[in-house]
Amino acid sequence: MIQQYAHRPVLLNEVLAALAIQADGVYVDGTFGRGGHAAAILDELGPKGRLFAMDKDPEAVQSAREQFGGDPRFEIQQGAFTMLSRAVAQRQLQGQVNGLLLDLGVSSPQLDDASRGFSFSLDGPLDMRMDPAAGVSAAEWLQTASEKNIRGVLKTFGEERFAKRIAHAIVEQRGREPLRTTGQLAGLIADAVPVHEQGRHPATRSFQAIRIHINRELDDIREVLQQSPDVLAPGGRLAVISFHSLEDRIVKRFIRDEYRGEQPPAEFPLAGMDYQPRLRPVGKAIRAGEAEVQDNPRARSAVLRVAERLQ
Repeated sequence: MIQQYAHRPVLLNEVLAALAIQADGVYVDGTFGRGGHAAAILDELGPKGRLFAMDKDPEAVQSAREQFGGDPRFEIQQGAFTMLSRAVAQRQLQGQVNGLLLDLGVSSPQLDDASRGFSFSLDGPLDMRMDPAAGVSAAEWLQTASEKNIRGVLKTFGEERFAKRIAHAIVEQRGREPLRTTGQLAGLIADAVPVHEQGRHPATRSFQAIRIHINRELDDIREVLQQSPDVLAPGGRLAVISFHSLEDRIVKRFIRDEYRGEQPPAEFPLAGMDYQPRLRPVGKAIRAGEAEVQDNPRARSAVLRVAERLQ
C-alpha cells in the first residue's frame, strides 16, 4: 500500500474557481500526483459527474486506486499526459471535457522520497524518472552523455551560469568513478560552483535541468497543450500550474497564440486575414498568497494560468 501524502495541494481554491466545476461535468486531471486536486474536484461533482486522471508515476496510480477505486465517477490510467487526445477519444469524450487541469513538474511526494532521486537534499539513487520503468536514469545519462551535451542541458533547462564548470566536473568525476547517488552529484556541483547564492542550494538549477531532460518535460507540455483545445467542450476550461519560468513561458505563449494567432509580419501576404481563436485567456496569472506560501514554501513559485474554449 502506498502511504497517503496528506498535504494541501497548491492553489486549490484558485484551481476549483478556474475550472468552474459543473456537478454533471467531465473533468481531466492530467497530473494526479497524490490526488489533492482530484479529491476536491470529486467533492464538487454530482452523481453524474466524471473525473478521468493520468499520471506517469506508478506509485501515483496505485495511490489513486486505493483512494478512489470504489468511486464510479473516477478512472485513472498510467501514462504521460501526452496521451490526452487518444485517452479522451477512446472514451468518446472528444470535445466534451469541461475542464482540464495540469499541475506541472515534480510532486512533493516524489521530492520527499529519497529513493526516487529527485532531491539534492536527500541522498538516494540518482534516478529522477517520473516512471522508473521507462527511459534511462539520470545516472545512466550522466555516465554516457558528452560534456557538450551536459553543458547544453544545464544551460538550457536550468539557466545555470556555471554549466561549463559543472559539466567538466561531471565528466572528470565519471572518469574516476560513476556518479550513482544524489548526494554525490549535489556535492560535486557545490564544489564546482564558485559562487553560492544565499538561500539556494548550488545544485538547484542543475537538478531541475537534468530532471526536465530525463523526462522530456517541456516537449510533453507543448504536446499536451496543442491537444487541449480539441478535447475541451465550448466553455471548457484549461488550468495549468507551472513552477518555473521555462514552463510558464510555454503556457503563456500558447494561450496568447491560440487567442491572437501567430502574427505574420505586416508585409507578409497573409497579414490581416481573419483568425478564429480557439481559446481565450481568463484573467491574469494567479500566484499563491502569503498565507499559503507560509504553510507550503513550495507554493512560492507556483503560477496558475487559465484559458477557456471558445465556440
